[in-house]
Amino acid sequence: MYAPFFGLKHEPFSIAPDPRYLFMSERHREALAHLLYGLGGGGGFVLLSGEIGTGKTTVCRLFLEQIPANCNVAYIFNPKLTVIELLQSVCDEFHIEGPARGAQPPTVKEYLDPLNAFLLREHAAGRNNVLIIDEAQNLAPEVLEQLRLLTNLETSERKLLQIILIGQPELRGMLARPELEQLAQRVIARFHLDALTETETAQYVQHRLEVAGLTQALPFEHKALARVHALSRGVPRRINLLCDRALLGAFAGGQPRVDRAIVDKAAAEVFDTPAARAAPPWRRTAAVLGLGLAAGAGLFAMASQPWKTPPPATAAAAPASAVPAKVAQAVPAAQPKLLTDQDQAWRELSTAWKLAPGDGEPCEALQREQVRCFSKNMSLALIRQLGRPGIVTLDAQGKAPSYALLTALGADSATLRAGGSEQTVTLAALATRWNGDFGTLWRAPAGYSTRASGREADASVEWLANRLATLDGKTPPAGKPALDAALRARVLAFQVAQGLPADGRPGPMTFMQLNRASGVDEPRLRTEP
Repeated sequence: MYAPFFGLKHEPFSIAPDPRYLFMSERHREALAHLLYGLGGGGGFVLLSGEIGTGKTTVCRLFLEQIPANCNVAYIFNPKLTVIELLQSVCDEFHIEGPARGAQPPTVKEYLDPLNAFLLREHAAGRNNVLIIDEAQNLAPEVLEQLRLLTNLETSERKLLQIILIGQPELRGMLARPELEQLAQRVIARFHLDALTETETAQYVQHRLEVAGLTQALPFEHKALARVHALSRGVPRRINLLCDRALLGAFAGGQPRVDRAIVDKAAAEVFDTPAARAAPPWRRTAAVLGLGLAAGAGLFAMASQPWKTPPPATAAAAPASAVPAKVAQAVPAAQPKLLTDQDQAWRELSTAWKLAPGDGEPCEALQREQVRCFSKNMSLALIRQLGRPGIVTLDAQGKAPSYALLTALGADSATLRAGGSEQTVTLAALATRWNGDFGTLWRAPAGYSTRASGREADASVEWLANRLATLDGKTPPAGKPALDAALRARVLAFQVAQGLPADGRPGPMTFMQLNRASGVDEPRLRTEP
């Protein structure tokens, strides 16, 4: 309903799970890493806890997507079961034929025997087995004890079943009971998923809006975002409910931005909390009109005549104190001369890398320095995630496109450089001339090539495996690693954790983020608030 009013293509705060809107905070990345660690933990329990709405199910979905092909998974989401019902559910999930139905109810042994035979058979075939139980705080004590006994199924080398428990904070209290001490001692990894911080809450809101198509200023005032965090307590589900209702309220009132009063009123409706005392109508109206006129003038000037300074009379119409700083920055006196030659754009970008490709084809020359050109149509959210300067192609639909370097990206502005001068423009102005085409440079590992084979390919894969192992705090693998299912699963996990399109194949963006995570000295995009 309100999406077109704010320049959005979709409504950004639906509580329905949608992988496009995935936002991985540092805590979510750590939670996912703990679950992935559990895959190689050799049996026992892995525990993930968190308040309602903090993203446990989202992390679990990501985990399920990244489980390697040589792993069988049983997933139980309704654990209010008896011991017999639990064993029956586990056998059903693993597609194990249970005991035949007869006059007498089946016994625990009649389920355990075929389950044990299945696990031994799969282990011999080189396959692992994982049992995931969601909402595990609802497990009865006798069922938890039976789960502990399942971890006794083992060979002389390792346990045959890895069990992951996901639940609310009371799950931790349950496992602290004296009667469950033996189970608690078998927990090999545990992680509690906290809510988002105030900074992460603002990043979360901005991320979802950008994925929904936002190309103009963020429709939330800074004080409104702080209030969203306070009222939602940083819980993503509560943030979605509150922001959705706040945008609807702003739309209904014809207001281009959400202020604190709108957030308070939205909270009263969705959380059933008393609304904060509103400012006098005349003062609130004056503030909105003042902001709307100042921001509107800047946006109009930038959108109708991008990169140009408005006439002096327009600039002098209001005192400097009445114009927001970011709007004033968006209208500098200098008028950068855009580049008309794409090769020249690559040469100008290469200077940030302290490289000089010369007069020939720049990307071929840079490749000899182990630096590669990479071009792709991508969203602002992905560009922020990559965090590196690059080339934006302007007026791509026209006969004579032009080019500029994107050097900084703020919440509602972008800084472009061309021909030795810089200018900061609003995202709305950028959107009128840019359709998402972006090019950047990255440093490739030795042996990297899309067509590499033999020793070259081995060197590239070895670099990949060593970097991933180092980031995990593990010893690099001995010998010559192969890009097998296990390494692809680790690549997939890294891609998801870095907010990249996840396919398990190590492409340029994966190597870019590996370089960044490893501290490789490369130019960075300024991401100003």
